[in-house]
Amino acid sequence: MLLHRSPLALLLLLVVTAPAVAADPALDLSTLQRIEVQPERINFRSPREQALLLVTGYFADGLVADVTREASIVSDASAVIDVRDGIVLPAGNGAGEVTVNIAGKQAKVPVEVGGVDQPDPISFRTETVAALTRQGCNSGGCHGAPSGKGGFQISLQAYDHALDELTLTKGDRGRRTNSIEPAQSLLLLKPTMVVPHRGGLKLRTTDYAYEVLRQWIAEGAAVDAPEGTRCVQLELLPASGRVLKQPHWRQQIVARAHFDNGEVRDVTRLTLFHSSDDQLATVTPDGLLEGRHRGQVAVMARYLDQLVSCQFTLVEEIPGFEWTNPPANNFIDELVYEKLRQLQYAPSELCTDDEFLRRVYLDVLGALPTLAEQEAFRANQSPDRRAQLIDELLARPEHAQFWALKWGDLLKLQKSEVAESGVYKFHRWLVDAFARNMPFDEFARQLLTAQGSTYDNPAANFVRALDESTEAAETTAQVFLGSRIQCAKCHNHPFENWTQDNFYGLTAFFNRMSRKPGMRVEEEVIYEGREGEVVQPRTGQVMKPWLPGGAALDEHALNDRRRAFAQWLTAPDNPVFAQVAVNRAWAEVMGRGIVDPVDDFRQSNPPSNPALLERLAEEFTQHGFDHRQLLRTILNSRTYQLSSQSTPLNQDDSRFFSHARIRTLSAEQLLDALSQVTEIKETFAGLPVGTTATELPSPDFKHEFLETFGRPARLTACACERNTNSTLSQVIQLFNGSTLQRKLVAKENRFHRLLEEGAPVGVVIDQLYRAALCRPPTDVELQAAVAHVVSKPTPTEGLEDFCWALLNTEEFLTQH
Repeated sequence: MLLHRSPLALLLLLVVTAPAVAADPALDLSTLQRIEVQPERINFRSPREQALLLVTGYFADGLVADVTREASIVSDASAVIDVRDGIVLPAGNGAGEVTVNIAGKQAKVPVEVGGVDQPDPISFRTETVAALTRQGCNSGGCHGAPSGKGGFQISLQAYDHALDELTLTKGDRGRRTNSIEPAQSLLLLKPTMVVPHRGGLKLRTTDYAYEVLRQWIAEGAAVDAPEGTRCVQLELLPASGRVLKQPHWRQQIVARAHFDNGEVRDVTRLTLFHSSDDQLATVTPDGLLEGRHRGQVAVMARYLDQLVSCQFTLVEEIPGFEWTNPPANNFIDELVYEKLRQLQYAPSELCTDDEFLRRVYLDVLGALPTLAEQEAFRANQSPDRRAQLIDELLARPEHAQFWALKWGDLLKLQKSEVAESGVYKFHRWLVDAFARNMPFDEFARQLLTAQGSTYDNPAANFVRALDESTEAAETTAQVFLGSRIQCAKCHNHPFENWTQDNFYGLTAFFNRMSRKPGMRVEEEVIYEGREGEVVQPRTGQVMKPWLPGGAALDEHALNDRRRAFAQWLTAPDNPVFAQVAVNRAWAEVMGRGIVDPVDDFRQSNPPSNPALLERLAEEFTQHGFDHRQLLRTILNSRTYQLSSQSTPLNQDDSRFFSHARIRTLSAEQLLDALSQVTEIKETFAGLPVGTTATELPSPDFKHEFLETFGRPARLTACACERNTNSTLSQVIQLFNGSTLQRKLVAKENRFHRLLEEGAPVGVVIDQLYRAALCRPPTDVELQAAVAHVVSKPTPTEGLEDFCWALLNTEEFLTQH
């Protein structure tokens, strides 16, 4: 039987020169109960400032919608405050209020104005550079490229102010700016296409960014003093988590910059916005979110070096949807159901016992259940037999072997990295760690702080596999912080709040790792040196050890840098460590992470269910980072045990776990499954007969079948190195490859042996179905298979054909 694969499937547009967006005719203001206006207070300190008022309506049916387009906003002190197209502007020094009226509801916002009569030159640091970033001029595809474009180079996303100051004020002998005739400056002529520009139209004369650049040039293209104002925080309104219900899928986003002198300014006009998924929602340059499909989307906003995001859930009424209150086994189901009900995805039914049995064996042990194990499970009539089986499997030695394989991939366990002796010792250490259910915080600390002989302390092979301190920082961040920070090695991260300084600050924790040859063959001794500093290559500055999300640490407070980092990383109050760990475990058994890819935690890649991720991490921490307990909780959830058969009400869902995810077996699982069904063991040079593919300590044991089906070479710490995509080579390998053919023609295989023992053809076919698919054949399947076998000159030939066909079905090749 072939499985049917599921399809893989503000308020107003605030442009000063444009009229307000038309009101949504579907909005019924008669049920409006109250309004909320943000920000609650406005303070102007410059004649060029402005503020966008965000008006949110709360309705009787629970609807929350942007109603700024419907609101009337008036000034109570016209000499001090002006209002144009819903935008609040300073008119003169003093204080007053603006009043927001809509459908009989009213709110007042106090406004203070100062500095209107004082000079207010454009700030290079907070305005000029922000304008260039907003228009994309310093992006990686434009003049922010490593070599620039057209002989003009500025720093990527404005990470190097010194370079930008030099290039924009003195570069090309100052010919890019013309203070006498600012509009004739090349800096303005090219992006507006008055002069040919290979990058195309990047700027219009009506853009606020154009006015900023023009005025800055007219003022003499001055740069800020070193002690000038700096942005320390970017705030987005509304707060993350708002639910937008169709047809009210438009929401203005307001960006407010908090500066080190205490000022707060509306910087929406100088902020670069983009959507995490344009298929779900787009966002205009002015921050107007416009939904397209139901789902969850994040809007990223960048102002200078500040990158923040806010998440929105887009919901709609789905014809035929009715929530049936399915039972929940634990908190996982409750939180998954909450999201599914909100998005109107109905969960599938539970999988059958046969499907559960096959699924949980493959996820926990990496292997199919034997016929005897299948019969034992079916004979258990206890209502909690699934929970009993989960406990039994988690305690079996094969579980430790299988999960050591997974972590061997991440820790680059192979001969070229840790030598042959290191492969066996490190692999044994990993197996023992999972067999003993070592707390995951201890697991991480032992790896990160390992010292001594790679013979006597196998965990030291983790350090041995890291050639440089930068590689140590990159690998540690990717494995334990879920962050791909490699690009911050050369420049500020374009999609995350990782700066180049942060990268080298993190590297400083690992820069004193030292090694020397041991007394035994292939032995290395890892130790912590007393000296060694990291120098930021761009600035030449010696970097102090820096903790993500924190500050640089004083050297005197550090006796052992790696140990200090590991203690911070695994501290119970560090939610990131636990979230990354539970997300990785979740992805291994669910086929997709709550954050996906699992090693790409960033603001532009938000979790599909933040509440679920947070709760899993909290439970994990409270249970002492018990990895086995974490898996037990996930496997016992109804969410894990849902059928992979989608329904018309969830077939479009690929992120929220309304049904089990169908995925191809890993290379090792597939080879072991072929061996188990045919009962012809695979052999690997130098290893005992009977060693399974999931027990292999490294990819150094070459095997064409495993390489063809995506076994990683373990050259990086990225989970993406294991290729799960189907290829033509895999099709050829299954259709006519030597591995499968050898097992099918072997005289001692399962069906040959059964025939020799006198078993009827129908019994042989039944046993092959159970061995491969963990279920008996249907009557139709059995009749068709028997008819084919008896039509051949000999039963052996017919059974070879049948077994080949069975092992090429999607039901066998996938986890479902």
